[in-house]
Amino acid sequence: MIAQLQPELALDSPAISGCEQGLVRNLRVLNLFAGLGGNRKDWENVEVTAVEMDPRIAAVYQRLHPQDTVIVGDAHAYLLEHFADFDFIWTSPPCQTHSKMARATRHALKRYPDMMLYQEIIFLRHYFAGPWIVENVTPYYEPLIPAQKVGRHLFWSNFDVRALEIPNPPNFINKCNLAGKQAMMDWLGIHYPENIYYGKNHCPAQILRNCVHPKVGAQVLASVRQHLANNAITHSQEI
Repeated sequence: MIAQLQPELALDSPAISGCEQGLVRNLRVLNLFAGLGGNRKDWENVEVTAVEMDPRIAAVYQRLHPQDTVIVGDAHAYLLEHFADFDFIWTSPPCQTHSKMARATRHALKRYPDMMLYQEIIFLRHYFAGPWIVENVTPYYEPLIPAQKVGRHLFWSNFDVRALEIPNPPNFINKCNLAGKQAMMDWLGIHYPENIYYGKNHCPAQILRNCVHPKVGAQVLASVRQHLANNAITHSQEI
């Protein structure tokens, strides 16, 4: 069952969707598999609904972004039920079964790739009229659907993503202790005191490594606004 954290923090004023004179403001944004909200950190003029399954991570996100509506629950199911309520959708389905580390791991566990990733790409392509983006890591196989690569991220979208890579800090993948957590927090500009671990993972920096850098997130949102502004100009010329 989906439960909302601190619903009193949701904005009461209605969002303004669409474009006016090439400027888009107060976009209603759905941020799925939100994590700590690295992608969202530098967004402005937005109303964000964030969905995160882990209540510990969701609680940190809510502290970092008290103006957002944060929902603890199944992001994949939420997309299916609420996609039409938003102007822009960002979703970052779990990457563990797609990453190169999954195949290179020393563990004996073998897992099928989680096809939730491609389900969401296909669904958004055919059902959502607004701008959308699906983010994941570069997989160990050739992507089944072509994507745009920015640094370590792959982006599937229905608009032109103009974003530059933000170089990872040195020894990025091996920052697995408290010093590594601090270095990652400093790199992202996201700070919190708790040590949060995924399942049996003993790395306090893992949830930070999962973040999209805020500067990349800001560039993506700028691309969304440009896309909507261009569509508004095209529409006005056709009238």
